[in-house]
Amino acid sequence: MRRAVTVITGIASCALLLFVVACGTAAPPPSAAGGVPEPMPAGVKIGPAALVGSTPLGGKCKALPDVAPTGPLPAPGHMPTGSTMAAIKQRGYLRVGVDQTTLYFGYRDSSGNLVGFDDAVAQQVAKAIFGDPNKIRYTVITSAERIPDVQHGVVDLVADNMTITCARLQLVAFSADYYNAGMTILVPTNSRVTDIGQLGGQRVCAAAGTTSINEVGRHTQLIPVSVPNWTDCLVMLQKGQVAAISTDNSVLVGLASQDPDIAMPKTSPFTCEPHGLAMSNAPQARDFVRFVNGVLAQMRTDGEWQRLYDQWVKPHLGKQVQPQPQYNVAVEQTCSWLP
Repeated sequence: MRRAVTVITGIASCALLLFVVACGTAAPPPSAAGGVPEPMPAGVKIGPAALVGSTPLGGKCKALPDVAPTGPLPAPGHMPTGSTMAAIKQRGYLRVGVDQTTLYFGYRDSSGNLVGFDDAVAQQVAKAIFGDPNKIRYTVITSAERIPDVQHGVVDLVADNMTITCARLQLVAFSADYYNAGMTILVPTNSRVTDIGQLGGQRVCAAAGTTSINEVGRHTQLIPVSVPNWTDCLVMLQKGQVAAISTDNSVLVGLASQDPDIAMPKTSPFTCEPHGLAMSNAPQARDFVRFVNGVLAQMRTDGEWQRLYDQWVKPHLGKQVQPQPQYNVAVEQTCSWLP
């Protein structure tokens, strides 16, 4: 099935099992007899084919105008007549695209509910519209489906570890940067590799449709491998079908938590990845971008962002404060770990 839809209060069809993999990805089979290679996960692409269809890293950087908050948020349940938020309220729920395989950010808990830092931030948007953070209908999507699902109106909002880039700003609108991650690598604990530059001639895995797979492709000495879901990369690393996984530390820390035999080297990330909530860039939907930015600003003022970060992320990735908002400009956030 391409995707599953659930309301947060409902019982989901499957749960993320630690030390195995997520729903929709089979656990690694035992070694085949006679030296026959084990099968790879469905949808694997290797070499130049892995980069086809992914959003390029470059592009003309032009942000949308008029997306700064214009004043205090309207009272929950009282959205301005004719606004995008009023239409969402009339529908009765906010449609949010999320991941279900990124531990601590977007995953299924033992009860099958979708939880994590990204999901919690999206709940603050629902709370601001309805007065109820549970008025959400989640759509589970892959990284490659994030932009098309916004463009085609499948979701109102994507909250899924999504880096703001110049190329993507031509396709969707983004909120202000609400979290900073950075790319690094995940390797077996017995590996001596500490940097992506030491993986020349070897296969490195990332999810299709991400900036990460393009960053891997930018290192011409590497062999890029793309897969639909991050847990597919985990399976391939466990089987020895790839030498490493490379993406944001926010994704890798969750994968590493599922297997004691893999780890991130104790080195700083080599990129800065400002994350935004993705929405439609249609002119008539710009009020929703301003509204979401207003929610993020309120979360800064009332301390809700820090509380959620400390709950979901701080124990695993350390301290961080909410990035300073930058509106109506397309400037990359500067991360503290970069020179």
